[in-house]
Amino acid sequence: VEEQRARWERKRRRTAKELLETEHKYVEQLDLVFTFFVTILKAKGTLKPAVLETIFGHLESIYSASHVLSLHLERGNLASGLENFCQNVELYGHYAENLEQANKTLKEQLRKNKSFRRFKKLQENRPQFQGRKLEDLLPLPLQRLHQYKHFFRDLLENTSPDSAEYQKLAKVVKSVSEVSRWVQDIIDNRENSLQLLRVQKLLKGQKTQVLTPGRWYIREGWLLVVPSKGEELKRRMFFLFSDILIATKPCHPLHPLNSNKLACQAVYPLHQCIVDKVFGHTQSQGGLLSLSFPHKTLLLMSSNQQDINDWYRSLAAAVR
Repeated sequence: VEEQRARWERKRRRTAKELLETEHKYVEQLDLVFTFFVTILKAKGTLKPAVLETIFGHLESIYSASHVLSLHLERGNLASGLENFCQNVELYGHYAENLEQANKTLKEQLRKNKSFRRFKKLQENRPQFQGRKLEDLLPLPLQRLHQYKHFFRDLLENTSPDSAEYQKLAKVVKSVSEVSRWVQDIIDNRENSLQLLRVQKLLKGQKTQVLTPGRWYIREGWLLVVPSKGEELKRRMFFLFSDILIATKPCHPLHPLNSNKLACQAVYPLHQCIVDKVFGHTQSQGGLLSLSFPHKTLLLMSSNQQDINDWYRSLAAAVR
């Protein structure tokens, strides 16, 4: 038991030391944004207060919370440092919610506001920035949140459950995990919206509505459609979403407007679909999938075994 405790203590000390060192570095980087951008821009009035608030949002509060945490860690007051951090961890979720708008506003100001463009370039050329741009520093809180999750979990695992600090650590681990999930959901939703938008832009015309609330992009790829009446196989590009499957074919390469677009051939709702693997269970070349809808059966083929298996799994999951 004594040996185990000594081992825990060694690991704990190592993690606490690493947490402090990386916190110093993090605070230093936030300080660059705060000192050379936020403070000076406030004083100069180069950006309107509302624009400044949109770009740098909760950064000031995050900076001051991290500053307090690093002071507690320096003095070895881990418990009170974590208690204070726990009260501020939600700031990271709000920061993630605003980050897309912050980047959009920053781009807009760089395009329209000549004095801000000049100011930004001047600040980034300072030796303290070491060639980093403001755009590289704005996502830092989200990267740090990910690190916190691992540090606090390690500290919890190497703390005796009988100690006073254990409960406080358990609380902070729970809070950080919840906020991390919140942030991950924001990232996933943003990524999904970009995928839906990309597919919408690939399709000719506006008849097929891809951008629908609650729809999730799953995968895309070329598959061969096996016709029912012994005609030749048709190569089609398929897009699979959580609720529909879209079959498309390339527009004519000489079309003046749509040469690089895809024409929608059919949209299959998945709520009444039954997916079967006709062959492709063995290690043979490729396979065949059967998709049965109330008024139609679709046979899809690929000469790639891995590809057909992946499509089967994705389709079965989407239908479920």
